[in-house]
Amino acid sequence: MMKLILASGSPRRRELLSLYTTDFEVCASDFDERAVQAESPAALAEALARGKCLAVSGQNPGCLVVGSDTVVELDGEVFGKPKDADDACRMLRALSGRTHQVHTGVCVSDGTTAESFVDTCKVTFFPIPEEEMERCIASGEPFDKAGAYAIQGQAALWLDRLEGDYYTIMGLPVSRTARLLERVSGKNLAVQR
Repeated sequence: MMKLILASGSPRRRELLSLYTTDFEVCASDFDERAVQAESPAALAEALARGKCLAVSGQNPGCLVVGSDTVVELDGEVFGKPKDADDACRMLRALSGRTHQVHTGVCVSDGTTAESFVDTCKVTFFPIPEEEMERCIASGEPFDKAGAYAIQGQAALWLDRLEGDYYTIMGLPVSRTARLLERVSGKNLAVQR
C-alpha cells in the first residue's frame, strides 16, 4: 500500500486527517506561496493546495500526498495569516458583525496524477467586543491562522452562523478529502480504531 503523506505542518490538519486514518506521515511543504496568483480567492486556495501537494509529491515518489490551504475572503479581499498584532486587529475588526467566506483547497497526488477541489463555507460573526479581540490577539492564537482566527478557539464566542462544512473553516474538509483520497488511490485508507 502507498504511504500517505500530509503536506502540512498544521496541527489542525493533522488532527482532522486522523479522523479518517492515523496511518500517515507529515512532511511540511517548502513551496513558495508568494508567487501564486489566481483569478479569485477560491482559486487561490486551490492553487496553493496544489503547489504544496506537488512540491512534496515530487520529493516522495510512489507516495500518496495530500496538500491543503485555507484563505478567508471578505468583499473580494484575501485575509491570509496576519503579519503582526496590528494586522490581526485590522482583520478581526473587518470581520466583526459581518459575513465572510472561507475557502479551503485540497489536492491529492499519487505521483502520476493530481486531483484537487476547493470547498467554501460562509461564516457570520456577531460584533466582536474590543476587549475580546485584544485578549485573543494577546494570546497569540491569530498569528498562524488565515483571517486571524481559529473557529475552534476563541472565535467560537463570536460565531453567529455558518453555511457549509465546519471542517473547511478548520482547514481540511474531512469527508470530501476522504473521498478524493479513495478516488486517487483506488482504496479505502481508513484504519480501524
